[in-house]
Amino acid sequence: MHRPNWRHRLYEILEQGSAEDGVSIAVNRALMALIVVTVIATVLESVPALAAQYASAFQAVEVVAIFVFTIEYFLRLATAVEHAPLRHLGTFRAILRFSTSWSGLIDLAAIMPFWLGFLIAPDFRIILVVRLVRFFKLTRYSPAMRSLVDALYSERRALAGCFIIFCGTTIIAAALMHLVEGNAQPDKFGTIPEAMWWAIVTVGTIGYGDAVPVTVMGRMLAGVTIFVGLIMMALPVGIVATAFSNEVHRRDFVITWGILARIPLFRELTAAHIADIMRCLRAQKIDAGAVITRRGDPAHAMYLIADGEVEIRLHHKTVRLGAGHFFGEVAALKRARRSATAIAVTTTRLLVLDATDLHALMEQEPQIASRIQDAARTRIGHELVAPNGDLILEELSEEPLGSLEVERET
Repeated sequence: MHRPNWRHRLYEILEQGSAEDGVSIAVNRALMALIVVTVIATVLESVPALAAQYASAFQAVEVVAIFVFTIEYFLRLATAVEHAPLRHLGTFRAILRFSTSWSGLIDLAAIMPFWLGFLIAPDFRIILVVRLVRFFKLTRYSPAMRSLVDALYSERRALAGCFIIFCGTTIIAAALMHLVEGNAQPDKFGTIPEAMWWAIVTVGTIGYGDAVPVTVMGRMLAGVTIFVGLIMMALPVGIVATAFSNEVHRRDFVITWGILARIPLFRELTAAHIADIMRCLRAQKIDAGAVITRRGDPAHAMYLIADGEVEIRLHHKTVRLGAGHFFGEVAALKRARRSATAIAVTTTRLLVLDATDLHALMEQEPQIASRIQDAARTRIGHELVAPNGDLILEELSEEPLGSLEVERET
């Protein structure tokens, strides 16, 4: 099914699909700045003196925010069908699915207080609190916040179990403290519900000190409750920390896997082979204009371009390489010196493979070794290196690629 170009372009701008899209970066940064400004303004507006003195400024910020966020909301509805998981649903169902999702509900809550004001007269304090929901819009722009939300969702059953155990422990502690301290302090422990306040703050390791046991048995029970509370608080913390760490590693794995899948060198490899390669690669982000390698420097690695553009400056010509290409393999194989200077034309993401790992990889994977050596010969044959010795002599020796030369079957 044909999809309108304008809708796809709007989707790319709103979702910041490419690190090189200047319009998308500008729009998303402006939205983030507006979210931060509105949250700060909402907090300050709760102070009566500031609200009276800067009423017009706060109102202007709110009007601008509502105008921008309303347009953003409807544009996101219009581009909902461009989301990969929703493309098979059709336009109407995709809009309905997005509007009921977490992101859609947050976007709706960000503009709801203003438009509800035309229908009802809600309490001003409620409006201020609802406005602060806009803070959660930042989860769309922060990978760390998205990872945390995903981690909480993935461990929702374990966290629910911890909450149930916490409630059970609180009830038991409150019942025992009522039994031990009920006669000594009937105003604080006379009933189980009254004793539950003490149990909650004690198991939660807060301990306000407004209700404390005075009997020996009560103090002993309080000590046991505090110890149990420390264990109870450690459970959800450990679950969330482990889930968050796994989510970050999973996201990095998916991103790196996607990058490798776009590189022709690894396109036909099996999943097991790609997983082995991923353990050898390290990601590197290079700013536009930065020097990646310099002519004459020792070669310690080869580079694969995941995103962006790199300019290779030789003595006799300049070559530009884009996403999917790789360079530096000849010098890395021979452990020679760089024959050219490589500069990032745009902000570029590289995958770096150290020379030692490169040699080991080529020994283990003849298919990759053959492709790398073919690429090296092609570059020499197409005069990407000068015939008068632009490549370092060690790279053009009679032993083409050392002991790593792979024989082809005829």
